[in-house]
Amino acid sequence: MKRQNISSGSPFEKPIGFSRAVRIGNLICVSGTAPIADDGSPAFPGDLYNQTKRCLTIIEKAIQEAGGSLENVIRTRMFLTDISRWEDAARAHGEFFSEIRPAATMVEVKGLINPEWLVEMEADCVV
Repeated sequence: MKRQNISSGSPFEKPIGFSRAVRIGNLICVSGTAPIADDGSPAFPGDLYNQTKRCLTIIEKAIQEAGGSLENVIRTRMFLTDISRWEDAARAHGEFFSEIRPAATMVEVKGLINPEWLVEMEADCVV
């Protein structure tokens, strides 16, 4: 089966050995996606709602580059550094997925690579 690696242009992809997303057949898996601004800095410091939206925008772009759409998302995973703020992440997630309603997981983690990231997300699709 043909493999399609989707790059976001991150300088970390090659040394770490990952792709923003991978499509094989009708499956698209999007790697952990952090709220990174176009210039590489953390987007929206301290703002979980907008950081979640940024992650979802990056995820949507990767899915589209792989030939899919948000309607193809069957699962999302949200990793939050402060679960007490879950409603901010949920509101942003709902803006993208209230009609699609993929299986979703939201968990608290001790930390992420950059301490300014409040959320990191993954998504899986069937096209």
